[in-house]
Amino acid sequence: MTVRLATETPYPKEPGMDLQPITYSEAATADRPWLASRHGLDTPLTITLDTPLFTEGTHYTPPTLGQPRNVMKAGIPLGRVTATGLYGPWDTTATDGRATFTGVLLADVPFTQPGSRAGAALLWHGVIAAAQIPGGLDLATITASTAQIHFI
Repeated sequence: MTVRLATETPYPKEPGMDLQPITYSEAATADRPWLASRHGLDTPLTITLDTPLFTEGTHYTPPTLGQPRNVMKAGIPLGRVTATGLYGPWDTTATDGRATFTGVLLADVPFTQPGSRAGAALLWHGVIAAAQIPGGLDLATITASTAQIHFI
């Protein structure tokens, strides 16, 4: 009969190996001054962003010491690329389908590179303060739209 002492481990330890469980959590506060009403927040569309279409500094912030990923800014006006069904920044001069305004990015989206896609939420129905959109939004330039957004 073999008796095992309580201090024995069932598996031999590797020399020099010290396992330390690490817990990581992340918290963020939504900053959406452009959101003028809660109307439409219950009906966002799940979309996929084509991240190479976005510009660092304009559409997203690069990683920092405290934030290890790129972060796409909420409120970016979006258009849909016809050929792929992916979304990119709305651009009135684009010939790939993004000249049609489809809505705005509802929440910040962290993503890593060299990935080419990121999941996101599209606010396509609601009330938006156009002057508060990151980078501004000239309503006169919206000539085609699939969104049902009331601008104030």
